[in-house]
Amino acid sequence: MTQERPQQAWWIVTLIAAAILMVTMGARQSLGLFVSPLNTSTGLGLAAISFAIAVGQFTWGAVQPIAGAIADKYGPARVLAAGMIILAVGSAITPFMDSTWGLVFSLGLLSAIGSGAGSFSVLIGAAAQRLPAEKRGMSSGMINAGGSFGQFVFAPLLQKLISAFGWMGAMWSLAVITLAALPLTLGLKRADATQTAAATAAPEQSLGDAVKQALKDPSYLLLHAGFFTCGFHIAFLVTHLPGEIQLCGLPANVASWSLAIIGLANIVGSLAAGWAVGRWRSKYILFWMYASRALLIGTYLLAPKTALTFYLFAAGLGLTWLATVPPTAGVVGKLFGTRYLATLFGLTLLSHQVGGFFGAWLGGLAMESFSNYNLMWYADMALAAAAAVVNLPIREARIEPKMQTA
Repeated sequence: MTQERPQQAWWIVTLIAAAILMVTMGARQSLGLFVSPLNTSTGLGLAAISFAIAVGQFTWGAVQPIAGAIADKYGPARVLAAGMIILAVGSAITPFMDSTWGLVFSLGLLSAIGSGAGSFSVLIGAAAQRLPAEKRGMSSGMINAGGSFGQFVFAPLLQKLISAFGWMGAMWSLAVITLAALPLTLGLKRADATQTAAATAAPEQSLGDAVKQALKDPSYLLLHAGFFTCGFHIAFLVTHLPGEIQLCGLPANVASWSLAIIGLANIVGSLAAGWAVGRWRSKYILFWMYASRALLIGTYLLAPKTALTFYLFAAGLGLTWLATVPPTAGVVGKLFGTRYLATLFGLTLLSHQVGGFFGAWLGGLAMESFSNYNLMWYADMALAAAAAVVNLPIREARIEPKMQTA
């Protein structure tokens, strides 16, 4: 009896974390739908709006280790609640911004800080500290799938809201939805009481020493290099895929459904990745994920630009979209343990979002300079191939086969 109660609480933590990520990632990954109406409404230009979103990409990453460190010290519930409130405020004030720096403040800072504080580093760290090692991979896959489901739900929902109420009404609706999800954080607060003794026992090593040790580890730095490319890839696509589809003369709903398909396919990819990290070394999983992206982009460039092509492209992308998170977090946990996982994985996410900054911003510059995204597609393909290679030298222990017990 006593064994089952913490076990149940662990799964409650996983499901609550997945639901919170559904909201924060669903809101964040659908911002590309607002680029064209924002440009039409404000006349600021694609490069200026892309810059504001690019700042948001970097800010989302920069806040991850900070939020992770606070959560490691004080628990995740307060960090998550504050993040969701800030996200709602950023969404609510965006319609009042009519300058580049106004958008940088609302979307690039407030919305990004809010969604970052309610994202992977805090949520996966909270779950990992409450789970035995053999369940962490599947748990992170389920949490990740929650974020993907959010993209699947939010992309068509926000497109319909934009069509019905305009982009301003859609932004205000987003703020209301975020606040409505705020009570979910109370579940994590209650779950803090069921934290296992292993998670609560603080080791002698300080947070600063843990960070210094990690930054001297070549495997950790190689993991950052690969994750930088992942951020470049995702930010470019989530920001500029609607623009690419518009260039091809296809209707806006093709863009919203492509983003939704990416999210739906990533549910499958995330769950598969969570299952796989318990069976194979994560560095090989990451190699095949990044290599498949390079091949997929090359195939897309050769294919006719029809709605079906974009839907198939989105499905292929979605299988690895954010499914890189469970194996990446898994490597960090194997290298350094779970005590400071939220902080150390947060730093890895920062490198992801430095890539995201360049992916979002350079996409806008490429479009304004060349009237197409061709250069970005080739750069993206080359970086994906490089990311596949840099994961291979990472130091990671073999997966030991499980012993069968009677």
